[in-house]
Amino acid sequence: MKKNRNHTPDAAPLVRCHWAKNELNIPYHDEEWGVPVHDDRKLFEFLILEGAQAGLSWDTILKKRARYREVLDEFDANKIAQYDAKKVRALLQDPGIIRNRLKIAATIGNARAFLQVQKEFGSFAAYLWKFVGGHPMQRAWKTHKKVPATTPESDAMSKDLKKRGFRFVGSTICYAFMQATGMVNDHLVSCFRFAELADLSVRQ
Repeated sequence: MKKNRNHTPDAAPLVRCHWAKNELNIPYHDEEWGVPVHDDRKLFEFLILEGAQAGLSWDTILKKRARYREVLDEFDANKIAQYDAKKVRALLQDPGIIRNRLKIAATIGNARAFLQVQKEFGSFAAYLWKFVGGHPMQRAWKTHKKVPATTPESDAMSKDLKKRGFRFVGSTICYAFMQATGMVNDHLVSCFRFAELADLSVRQ
């Protein structure tokens, strides 16, 4: 059940990060963005969606997210790795997702690379979280203009993912992925989620 983040009608409005402004991204901001993810399938979903977002707005991806889950077998990498030319043609004709041939091909290739990483490290989560030392990095940004687009950690992740055959994993995409999956807490200090996630990190 979703939490009522607005409390009572008389309560002061919650302060959020500047980008959380509509019915799509406010729930995403309040409930998902920055929450540490350790589930492999969920991490794979975010990796694919961040890559699909390249050159587009995240709101566009949020609108299409449910359809992505439907046509990509709930982001089951084992199934996606087996997609053939017929499946690719069907995906390219589906208006519910981003119909980009390179991104669709990367999704299939990334599923295969993902499975190899799982075999090598035991889990995709174990592999990814090593780039931040196994714990969320806590920031303390006062303005969104200070939030970086890339970091040394995202550079390292991008370089290693590419070496393993992943595509659409540039450093900017990797950092957005790290923000989304809670590897870094980039909520502004003024945002109500900053303290909540900082406290969650301590309790973990």
